[in-house]
Amino acid sequence: MGKPTGFMEYQRRGNPAQSPLERIKHYNEFHPRLSRDERRRQGARCMECGVPFCQSGAVLNGMVSGCPLHNLVPEWNDLIYTGNFTHALERLLKTNNFPEFTGRVCPALCEAACTCGLHGDPVTVKDNELGIIEDAWDRGLMSPRPPRARTGKQVAVVGSGPAGLACADQLNRRGHSVTVLEREDRPGGLLMYGIPNMKLEKPVVQRRLDKMAAEGITFRTGVDVGKDLSPEQLRRDFDAVVLCCGAAQPRDLAVPGRELDGVWFAVDFLKETTRSLLDSNLADGTYPSAKGKHVVIVGGGDTGNDCVGTCIRHGCASVTQLEMMPKAPDQRAENNPWPEWPRVCKTDYGQEEAIALFGHDPRVYETTVAELMGHKDGKLKAVKTVRLGRDHQPIPGTEAVLDCDLLLIAAGFLGPQAYVPQAFGLALTPRSCVQTAEGSYATTAPGVFAAGDMRRGQSLVVWAIQEGRQAAREVDQYLMGYTNL
Repeated sequence: MGKPTGFMEYQRRGNPAQSPLERIKHYNEFHPRLSRDERRRQGARCMECGVPFCQSGAVLNGMVSGCPLHNLVPEWNDLIYTGNFTHALERLLKTNNFPEFTGRVCPALCEAACTCGLHGDPVTVKDNELGIIEDAWDRGLMSPRPPRARTGKQVAVVGSGPAGLACADQLNRRGHSVTVLEREDRPGGLLMYGIPNMKLEKPVVQRRLDKMAAEGITFRTGVDVGKDLSPEQLRRDFDAVVLCCGAAQPRDLAVPGRELDGVWFAVDFLKETTRSLLDSNLADGTYPSAKGKHVVIVGGGDTGNDCVGTCIRHGCASVTQLEMMPKAPDQRAENNPWPEWPRVCKTDYGQEEAIALFGHDPRVYETTVAELMGHKDGKLKAVKTVRLGRDHQPIPGTEAVLDCDLLLIAAGFLGPQAYVPQAFGLALTPRSCVQTAEGSYATTAPGVFAAGDMRRGQSLVVWAIQEGRQAAREVDQYLMGYTNL
């Protein structure tokens, strides 16, 4: 696949990035795409390696190696190299409903497993994927394609994040009539409100939603199933129900002073910033602003990094990101060989921006919040931190105080909010996720299915798409007695 000697002739070249001090002046994406000729050279780097680990999605040492969607990576890399972008699009869409999303926000499990990466730089698989789909949108190849016939079956999909959208897209292609119910004022779920605009511009999400609507999918917003709409009514109006409500129950901090004004869950902070950005370009002031504030973020993952980048764009006075775990090594350890997912330290865009703006990495490792301190009026003024030992227990005498006007909790999620499973009478796993049988998406309630983070716990967009696709296949089998999905 690709040019047999391409990996020796061409160096890896990813999509360029606007400099940190320039991109913090706006909320737009900052990775311009390569030219078609350069993209072809990057496709040429794909080796004929025999065993394409990039598309395996195999679990090695408890971590997934390669793409969970089993994208046909070597095939479309070869088609990029030969200039056949139209055929590359067909192969890409065979396994991935939304490559414009994964091509922007996926951590590229495929590249971590690329054979080129064993002794050099992996192929730019993620950028190549994005290049294929954006070329297709540019050339008008992504026009709506409604199904030619309808089955007469009605399906409700609750939640319009990546799992719900993938499930709805598959079922609609099959000919079922799909209604997507979303409690927010805009569909898109995590894609619309959970991921900042500079990582995933919302017109990119909206054009896909518009295409799906033109293909016959009905979107109903402002409908909170379990509160506004009962399970009984859904069962009466639809032949099947698929719950894709995400893992929206955030982990909290159980520390003195938690009640102080100035503490936000990261997901709410990001959501309200994006909502205000879309509604008024931040002119309405309805979001919790970090402007001029000392910000402390609890959590070192992707959401914490997104908060760093967002706070910098607000104009914060400082930002500190607390991480309970030790700093990962800069290079693979001997017990973490290829093609396992590399457990190495990654400096993401928000941290790059903080380093450029403030002159130091915002992350503080093996540290957590011990207490929140406030002014007499009940507003947050500082946090007391404490170092953690290898057993994650506080180390006495290591306390420190940080100025803090805004604390953002980005410590992960416990599972779905309880009221939806309770309304349907569903059994839960010990992790508070909706329980399904092994290898199945059917819940303990007849005709009710679950997919995405709601079923598997907090995870990646690429896994949500895979879950939605597989759930759609099971729903189709349930409705029709067979499936061709």
